Amino acid sequence: MAYSTQRITEARSAYVYEALNLESVARKTNIPLSTIRRWKDAARENGDDWDRARAAARLSGEGAEAVTAAVMEDFVLLFQSTLEDVKNSQDIKPLDKAEVLSRISDAYAKTMNAVTKGNPKLDKLSFAADLLRDLVQFIQINYPQHAAAMEEVLLPFGESIGKRYG
Repeated sequence: MAYSTQRITEARSAYVYEALNLESVARKTNIPLSTIRRWKDAARENGDDWDRARAAARLSGEGAEAVTAAVMEDFVLLFQSTLEDVKNSQDIKPLDKAEVLSRISDAYAKTMNAVTKGNPKLDKLSFAADLLRDLVQFIQINYPQHAAAMEEVLLPFGESIGKRYG
């Protein structure tokens, strides 16, 4: 199905200016996700990078601190959904879950370190992420038999840290 330029612009605007993810853009515009992804890719190939436009819109409208906070918020949501997926997976053994948790905790800490350079207010949250990563690694190495219990506690603890320091 061919869509008008106005519909493409509507989808781009929802992504760039409303900061909706592609799935939300698809729901809002009632256009298939695959079509929106194709438009986004084609636009990038033609020099219109929707992600850069989105970052520029955030930066110009709200300042650098708002951009780093938005990036952090997006990452935390992804981090939390990944934790949920790992937690609810029946296909992953407890020790393997601990490994995944260790890796995503490391990614979390690295992201926090990068973000805090753009927003010093997030420094406490970065420290908490480092501590969380160290705890996961410590339990994984020294107490692998407690991996399942760690998984049960880690998700609500991570949310608590985010509320306290975020």
